[in-house]
Amino acid sequence: MSGSMEFLLWTKGPLFDIALAIFAIGLMARLVEIFMLGRAHNYAEPRAHEWPAGLRTMLTRTIADPGTFKRAPFNVVVGWIWHIGFLTALLFFVPHVELIRSVLGFAWPALPNPLVDFATAITILALIATLVHRLTHPVKRHISTVEDYLVWAVVFMVVLTGYLAYHRLVEPYPLALGMHILSAEILLVILPFTKLTHIFTAFIARWYNGAAFGRKGVQS
Repeated sequence: MSGSMEFLLWTKGPLFDIALAIFAIGLMARLVEIFMLGRAHNYAEPRAHEWPAGLRTMLTRTIADPGTFKRAPFNVVVGWIWHIGFLTALLFFVPHVELIRSVLGFAWPALPNPLVDFATAITILALIATLVHRLTHPVKRHISTVEDYLVWAVVFMVVLTGYLAYHRLVEPYPLALGMHILSAEILLVILPFTKLTHIFTAFIARWYNGAAFGRKGVQS
């Protein structure tokens, strides 16, 4: 028990500080890189305002259009399921809300534990389904990279270890909780340097595209 407790204290203490620092510095560098790219000045007279068009595209691109749903219903449905489930567990589980409060100084009300537990279980199943689909779909299997599988594995381990720790399915408990925290810290470390960055850049890209098309008077 003493070894597992030391491991837990290590993950909750210095390792968490290191992971948070790498995450913050890495994400800031990526965002600065994106915004420093800039864009060439457009001397043409705008046909519409950029901001409304950009905000509209942010909303419309978040919801799959009928054509996309018809072409790839599995991607749309299962993707929505695991993203919503993951965010529910991340942002509305009581211990996570308290952690956010301790870091940011503010937070929001948490959801009941049974609801978060259900969302977590559904997320695990959805993530397994996405892996099976990637491995069995000939095109997806061909274009998948090591990064794709790495990102999947890290996200899956975060959710799985959290579920195991909550239900105390791994003993001793400090070891289970430490593994969950370590998985989350690995996620923080790789996030700025992998496709996971889309968590922060997706809406920026959607606004940019919508604004550019809106200035021309066409719909994105």
